Amino acid sequence: MTQRPSLSDTRILLATWFGAGYAPVAPGTMGSLFALPIGWALAHEGGWAALLGATIVVTLGGVWAANAYMAAAGEHDPGPVVIDEVAGQWLTLLPAAAFGSVTWQVLVVGFVLFRVFDIWKPWPISWVDAHIKGGFGVMADDILAGLAAAACLWGLVLGAPRLLGLL
Repeated sequence: MTQRPSLSDTRILLATWFGAGYAPVAPGTMGSLFALPIGWALAHEGGWAALLGATIVVTLGGVWAANAYMAAAGEHDPGPVVIDEVAGQWLTLLPAAAFGSVTWQVLVVGFVLFRVFDIWKPWPISWVDAHIKGGFGVMADDILAGLAAAACLWGLVLGAPRLLGLL
């Protein structure tokens, strides 16, 4: 068993998304789930620009925080680091935020789409996951998963608004 760094370090707190990554089951799913309320609030109150700005900040901060966690734990891409799921999940919601359509139905569909791409890791996500190391690598595969999920969500928001309860 590897050392579990303390949440008293701000970098560890951020890397684990305020401890969500220490969930005993499915920490990545918990990170994505715990990202949703803040992502919704950002989109609802500040629109797509606020969500995009926060995604960029979390991504850049995530590289820093993931590197710190990996150094403290002594392992690459450990499960408790879920800041990458937060960035990917928020990126997934951007198309809906751009259309002003961040409903609970869209949140559910966006959550499922992101988790599918994050777990399945089709190419090029799988290549990035296998070949890019460090905090940047931890973040990069989830950013790509978020982009893929966002493209699918965009198609659904534009192509099937009745299905998602948007009309």
